Amino acid sequence: MEKIQVSDKQFKLYMPQAELQDIVQRLATQISHDYQSRNPILCPILTGSFMFAADLVGQLDFDAPVSFVRYASYSGMSSSGQVEEIIGFPKSCQGRDVIIIEDIIDSGISMDYVLSRIRSLQPASVSICTLFFKPGCFTKDFPIQYIGKKIANDFIVGYGLDYNGLGRTYRDIYILDE
Repeated sequence: MEKIQVSDKQFKLYMPQAELQDIVQRLATQISHDYQSRNPILCPILTGSFMFAADLVGQLDFDAPVSFVRYASYSGMSSSGQVEEIIGFPKSCQGRDVIIIEDIIDSGISMDYVLSRIRSLQPASVSICTLFFKPGCFTKDFPIQYIGKKIANDFIVGYGLDYNGLGRTYRDIYILDE
């Protein structure tokens, strides 16, 4: 579909599923190479990363435990500035390599909070894999080891990303059309 309606907003096609799958494959290849014999715990952040994480994990060439975590900070089209822990990291992360899987990093406020939470468990290492990164919005100072695609400060939905809880189920990515 070239255009979609999500609640009160109109969106147009930004990135088709085939391009997303190329990005996922590239990231899976990099992570597989880097973690081949390390047995990391994969921690996708719900709810936005669920589709990306499922595709990514399915393309890794090693088996690893998956433990979903959930942190929330968005309301509508912007961050509330407050991060709420809904499902935290398991204690089994202590002393282990951890890969955090995220759908999008913009300001970095949420991920900065998430990193403080995981570091309190003293993992062996922490890496971040994000499908999208908005460098123009980024205000924090932490490394992101795996970036699928850098994008402008545009509002996107689909492939797990939402607008007020809707729009997640589209297999393509759509950009606000205003």
